[in-house]
Amino acid sequence: MRTHIRPAAPDELSALQDIERAAGAPFRALGMPEIADDQPPALDTLDHYRRAGRCWVAADERDRPAAYLTAEPVDDAFHLEQVSVHPRAARRGVGRSLIDHAAEQARAQGLSALTLTTFADVPWNAPYYARLGFRTLAEAELTPGLRRIRAQEGEHGLDRWPRVCMRGSVRTLRRRGRTPEGLPGSRSEC
Repeated sequence: MRTHIRPAAPDELSALQDIERAAGAPFRALGMPEIADDQPPALDTLDHYRRAGRCWVAADERDRPAAYLTAEPVDDAFHLEQVSVHPRAARRGVGRSLIDHAAEQARAQGLSALTLTTFADVPWNAPYYARLGFRTLAEAELTPGLRRIRAQEGEHGLDRWPRVCMRGSVRTLRRRGRTPEGLPGSRSEC
């Protein structure tokens, strides 16, 4: 599947919600049905990212979204809020392309890193990001913004499963060896 990265269009936001639902389904097989059944971001939330210029899609040959990424500046980095790849596009480098694009956007804004929060033990979460060049941050390394994000995640019940904060330098992320996209669904609960 050939894809290209572009900003999300206003009329595609419900399609992004569909991608999120489809990408979440594999969490059920890991004993995480609450994550599989979690509602996608609301349309107004997605539109906020879109209007801010921080919501990108990987569009397929017919220009339909196959994956999306939302991000926002947090402290000195570009924080990946969500990366979701529809199962039909998984294992094809689509998520990696979106992350590469986010790294380019971070560099253009003078930011030196990408950050994210994710599940430590889900194969297409922390282990996948580690293969891309992200590293797990120790508690003492968390910035105020990352501490705030982690507190919000705890309030939403995400701490039922081990979670980590990760950081990758925008200079080294692209240089790492390219690996196939994660496992089925490639929804990264960022």
